Amino acid sequence: MDVPRVVPCMPGAELTETVDDSTWKAMLSVKLGPIALAFATDVHRDAVDEAAGSVSLSAKARETRGRGGAQATIVSTLSEVDSGTRIDVVTDLTLSGAVAQYGRGIVQDVSGQLVSRFAECLQAQLVATPEEAAAAVAEQAKPVSGLSLGFAAIGRAMARFLGRLFGRKPKSRERKEGSP
Repeated sequence: MDVPRVVPCMPGAELTETVDDSTWKAMLSVKLGPIALAFATDVHRDAVDEAAGSVSLSAKARETRGRGGAQATIVSTLSEVDSGTRIDVVTDLTLSGAVAQYGRGIVQDVSGQLVSRFAECLQAQLVATPEEAAAAVAEQAKPVSGLSLGFAAIGRAMARFLGRLFGRKPKSRERKEGSP
């Protein structure tokens, strides 16, 4: 619910303006090899269901040099687990322009890594000492480098391909859960 608090946890994101209680502006910087992209992003909280523990956000982003854009709907739902709270995030993402030229698998892998880094930072904000939480946010403030994300994504794509080739299923990653 506290968008100004969680936006800095998204790798490469910076909150630039609070328009009102449900609308914010942010910048998102991503570097994919030699290509640096900066997105001006409008974020709006569309719906809140406190009884169900869910919130829906929409984001519209435009690359600042006109090389594309993105639209996303993000629905987050809380549920109790033995050791704390689980947050499920479902995102519907549409890319346009030059950013849409990257393959679906690469985009999914990079997005998955970004969400994992976001979740780790958010967990640090919720359960770590104030110093550890500040360090986690500072780490995410750096523009996202697609080189390391890209190599990891390529590695996972190769593992999936080889797994299909040899009839093995890829191992799924266990997600971390934090307490509220």
